[in-house]
Amino acid sequence: MTTPNATLQIDGQTIELPTLKGALGPAVIDTRALGNQGYFTYDPGFLSTASCSSSITYIDGDAGLLYYRGYPIEQLAERSDFLETAYLLWNGELPNAGQKQEFDALVSHHSMLHDQMLSLFKGFRRDAHPMAVMVSILGAMAAFYPESSDVADPRQREISMFRLLAKVPTVAAWSYKYNKGEPFIYPRNDQGYAANFLHMLHATPCESYEPSPVLARALDRIFILHADHEQNASTSTVRMAGSSYANPFACIAAGTACLWGPLHGGANESVLAMLAQIGDAARIGEFVNRAKDKTSGFRLMGFGHRIYKNMDPRAAIMRQTCYEVLDELGLHDDPLFKMALKLEQIALEDDYFIKKKLYPNVDFYSGIVLRALGIPTSMFTAIFALARTAGWIAQWNEMIVSPGHKIARPRQLYTGPQRREFAPVNER
Repeated sequence: MTTPNATLQIDGQTIELPTLKGALGPAVIDTRALGNQGYFTYDPGFLSTASCSSSITYIDGDAGLLYYRGYPIEQLAERSDFLETAYLLWNGELPNAGQKQEFDALVSHHSMLHDQMLSLFKGFRRDAHPMAVMVSILGAMAAFYPESSDVADPRQREISMFRLLAKVPTVAAWSYKYNKGEPFIYPRNDQGYAANFLHMLHATPCESYEPSPVLARALDRIFILHADHEQNASTSTVRMAGSSYANPFACIAAGTACLWGPLHGGANESVLAMLAQIGDAARIGEFVNRAKDKTSGFRLMGFGHRIYKNMDPRAAIMRQTCYEVLDELGLHDDPLFKMALKLEQIALEDDYFIKKKLYPNVDFYSGIVLRALGIPTSMFTAIFALARTAGWIAQWNEMIVSPGHKIARPRQLYTGPQRREFAPVNER
């Protein structure tokens, strides 16, 4: 949909730029013609630039909205499951009963890793971070499935999509097992997606692990809430890598590497680190006052959000899930959880936080839930990558099949030296 043109006047020249209107959200100014006129736009971090058109996910940060293919995240988290949500992200519509059964079966039957990949895991140090292992193993999959490089073939793309969604939980769980020095646990086709991951994470050859439905559902909900989040840094990385028609396993490895950065995927881990720093519920007031003092350099982690200027729509769902898990495990007396709940109460009632709209976000609650599920903080970002793989795959496939596809090529504002003449070393 087009709207009236925008007009740019510069150096006595008038340039007409079309404005485009999507199904939701603000209009965008199409600046593609500027290059032919000798100009580029300057937007570090691409904070005001639409890098693509997409029909997958919509966010309205001011209104606190998150839609997957038009469906509010609250409805999906309450009524759907992760694999059904992945189907929606990939195909644009919810599956019927037959389609869902087939989709679930395909994912479960692709969950094993090639047996030779065992030797890859054994090449790492035992104390290697699980994310370092995940990035390497995901990239190495391109060598095990060379046919996946034919991204122009719809059938090969589909097979790669299923392999990724199915195998990432196994890769994540085995990265943890290797770090811990325990034997790898193979996936089970009779388990649901989240329950199977918990099984691979916590079972041993001498002791099985059967998660309760409440705990499996809690993790499944975390997966749904983190499945996609529009054009964030890691998703943009997947798209940029994929724009060259790179192997899909390499593209997802690139997204995983980007997510590993502490400014992107480590927020829920930072929440637990903050709670550990506070140490005692009696000290919460002290740390709240420090957060209010701009000169202190301290900030409360898990409050407010870069995109959501009101309540993070995922936070209320995660809050309810948190209480369900604590009830199931009888952990309401755990000192860390009691401290978190007291901090939450203060933040929701304190005028300072209310005026600045510093509400608890999804990361505040998800870290507490993951800890309750027996998942160590070193695995938090791996869980994030596992969930986000569904969205990365959808975004990658949408980009590959989009009409007029072009390889990504950002421009720059050059600030280096102008032309200089080379001098021999004895003349310098």
